[in-house]
This record gives sequence, structure tokens and C-alpha cells, in this order.
Amino acid sequence: MPEHDTDPSEEDTGPPAGPYTDATRARVVASYEACELAELARAAVPIGAHELNPDGTVRSAGSLLTDAAHVLAAAHRFFEAAAVYERLGGADWECVGDVLDVSAHTARERFAPAEARFRAEPHSPMATREGNGWRAHLAREPLEAALDLDDWVRRHADGDTDLGVAPVSGGLVRQAPR
Repeated sequence: MPEHDTDPSEEDTGPPAGPYTDATRARVVASYEACELAELARAAVPIGAHELNPDGTVRSAGSLLTDAAHVLAAAHRFFEAAAVYERLGGADWECVGDVLDVSAHTARERFAPAEARFRAEPHSPMATREGNGWRAHLAREPLEAALDLDDWVRRHADGDTDLGVAPVSGGLVRQAPR
């Protein structure tokens, strides 16, 4: 994901604010997972000039299936991130279960571990283990990640709606001062 065009410190001219809410941090992680999913799916659309043999057979057996497996894994990460976001935003297990057409108990069994990991991850020594460092960074530094996602959304806007200059970062919410 490319660096954002602006320095976050240049945009924050108000008084120091508290940290971002848990739901805000979770929403940024879900946004990132959606971005990753979209990028993986988009990359699978073109048919390469040398992908097929002249007789129509595949030159590199398993390559598209591998791409599809990566898209499916990304979809699962997005699905889990969405459930964590809903929970941190106030949804109870009954609501999560209703949306997914499963019992509250089943929803809790499926997503409670992900919620617990999210709550612990930014402060956990496990946050730097293989594959978790960037997601932990997203949760710790949501503004930086959101600014990068703003750039991504603007580059991929289809012109149907005016998303403004801050389509992701504009929605971040900080905790109320104590």
C-alpha cells in the first residue's frame, strides 16, 4: 500500500485528542482487509497474453486456483474483521448471529477469539509475529493507515459518488477526553 500524500501532523491543528475508539481502530482494520481483498480480486481479472497455450490449455497449472485461494483467505479475514468491528461498535452476539443467520452461541464461538486477539494485539508481544505486525500497526496507528486508504479509495473511485478528500480518515472517532 503506498504512502499517504500528506503529513498527518499537518492536518491535526486542534488540541491534543485522546486515542481512537476501539470501534474506530477495528473499522480501519476492516477497511484495510477490504482493500486487500479488492486488490487480490482485481489482479485475477486480466487474462495474460501467455496464460493459455494455443490449444486452449493452461500454461501454468494451478495458478488461477492459487489466486482464488488467496482471495478466499482475504475474504475470510475481511469477514472476521467486520464481525470484530460490529462487536466493538456495540453489537451483541444475538445481532451478529441474526445477521449471519446463526445462533448467538455459534457467532460467539466463531468470532470471540478474533475479538480477543484484536483487543490484545496492539499491546501484545505476539503482535510482531509473522503476518501480524502490519495489522497490529493498523490498530495502533489508525490515522496513518486511514490516510493511506484515503489515497487508495480516491485512486479507485469510479466517479459515481463524491467521496471527498478523506473517505476513510474523515470517519475516524477519538475517545472522549476524561
